Amino acid sequence: MTSTASSTDLRQGQAPHDQRPSWQQRLRRFGYTPAQDAPAGDVRDRLVPPYAEPSPRLWGTLGVPPVLTERISRWSGWGGPLLVTLMAGLMRFWNLGSPRAVIFDETYYAKDAWALVHRGFEVNWDKNANDQILHMHGHLAVPTDAAYVVHPPVGKYVIGLGELMFGFNPFGWRFMTALLGTLSVLLLCRIGRRMFRSTFLGCLAGALMAVDGLHFVMSRTSLLDGVLMFFVVAAFGCLVVDRDRSRQRLAAALPVGPDGRVRPDEHVGDTFRFGRRPWRWTAGLMLGLAIGTKWNGLYILAAFCVMAVLWDAGARKVAGARHPYQAALKYDTGIAFLATVPVAIGVYLVSWTGWILSPADGTGGYFRNWAATDGRGGNWTFLPDWLRSLWHYEHEVYKFHIGLSSPHTYQSNPWSWIVLGRPVSYFYESPSPGADGCPADAGQKCAREVLAIGTPLLWWAACFAILYVLWRWLLRRDWRAGAIACGIAAGYLPWFMYQERTIFLFYAVVFLPFLCLAVAMLIGAIVGPPGSSDTRRVIGASAAGVLVLLIAWNFIYFWPLYTGTAIPIDSWRSRMWLDTWV
Repeated sequence: MTSTASSTDLRQGQAPHDQRPSWQQRLRRFGYTPAQDAPAGDVRDRLVPPYAEPSPRLWGTLGVPPVLTERISRWSGWGGPLLVTLMAGLMRFWNLGSPRAVIFDETYYAKDAWALVHRGFEVNWDKNANDQILHMHGHLAVPTDAAYVVHPPVGKYVIGLGELMFGFNPFGWRFMTALLGTLSVLLLCRIGRRMFRSTFLGCLAGALMAVDGLHFVMSRTSLLDGVLMFFVVAAFGCLVVDRDRSRQRLAAALPVGPDGRVRPDEHVGDTFRFGRRPWRWTAGLMLGLAIGTKWNGLYILAAFCVMAVLWDAGARKVAGARHPYQAALKYDTGIAFLATVPVAIGVYLVSWTGWILSPADGTGGYFRNWAATDGRGGNWTFLPDWLRSLWHYEHEVYKFHIGLSSPHTYQSNPWSWIVLGRPVSYFYESPSPGADGCPADAGQKCAREVLAIGTPLLWWAACFAILYVLWRWLLRRDWRAGAIACGIAAGYLPWFMYQERTIFLFYAVVFLPFLCLAVAMLIGAIVGPPGSSDTRRVIGASAAGVLVLLIAWNFIYFWPLYTGTAIPIDSWRSRMWLDTWV
């Protein structure tokens, strides 16, 4: 007869495997791990897991001495990401001014940016302004007639900063998007390293984004979505750093047992206050800049706020809290709200400063004089005129967005984005042999195109990676998979509510970084977990290496379509893998 006192199961009061609910028993065959089966050990390592150390066997095989191995390990955390970023930057800035043309929606944002940095508000340009800008090298007067625009000003101010530095020309208006695209690769490398506790996987995630065609094209075009993507990645990175820092403080507050191990404590878990959290406030700033670039940043804000509070509850649960979610609601939700929502709203309002300071006599920004003219009277006259005019402007923009249904050649349904069903052609010319880079012996006209399309093999691999992270999140309770899924969902799912609206594949660049994290996580699983046999590691590393090389080859193969390089028409047709790409 077995008594409780003599039981070897230290999880007292918990149901044994055969007494658990039947749904848990059924899910276990698919990899579900109940909370009570979490590995025992030092709680500090569960709150803040250590970084993976490079295998000494690998460096020994390569003949690297131990002293040099230690130095490489110490500097790789920054050295690896910086090398990947250097590669990404060289590709993005190479021949950045080509095509020397106003391509796709640059016709709006390049000119709006120039007007913003000179007048503080957008203006109406002459219908021949694009040709004048190129022929006169940007030396033309800025009009004064205010224009009605439907996107906030932050992204255009960012583009305008590059124009102020390098002139009103293609290189100038693409400079800042190329810079932010390059920096986003660095951020993703560091974010991936911190999440996976692996410099290799972090650098892999960044390298995958560096060789993605959609990210590459958006980094070389002055559109707003690439700027939005950067602020979203920066906000996510701030929250990941905040998660680590707050869990470190929580671990430091827990008691240490006689064996030197940190033990969970119910009182600490339920009552601990995380204190000042500067990284969370910085995330609020980044989210405000995201919303100030495009309104779909609002969905990112909501999703990230919920995710951050759930992270706090999870930390309290690991620390031994009896009521982790109630404690998170009591101590963490209010601070999380203050650090994000009010900060984001404040940043958004500040971004309109140029419009607010413009004259209210009809010569300033669009609708700037609305409160003094059509908006006179009503119940809100106690508010400043600029605020009432801005609110009216925003309301009109909202009506425009929900009613936008004008057909476009390159519009697509969000269902097709993940498989690259309908890319967007930003630029297309058919130069004759011997002209604009077309080989003189081509025999027929060439094709010169800038096509906004992701690297196909990367995106198709991401379809399986999404399934993998969902499995890891739902059945293995992996917070990293949940965070990646949150980023994908926040950037992707809201568009399914607007399927009748005119929308495009390049909107997907906002959640592309999370697809790259998902693929890196999948590749890490293919290589094999720590402790795997040499045979398992060799097979896994070989398979993962082949996949990565194929993705890199695919990017190189489509390089002419990303850069507007003239190629024979038959070569162009060979790259149109799907009929919907034409």
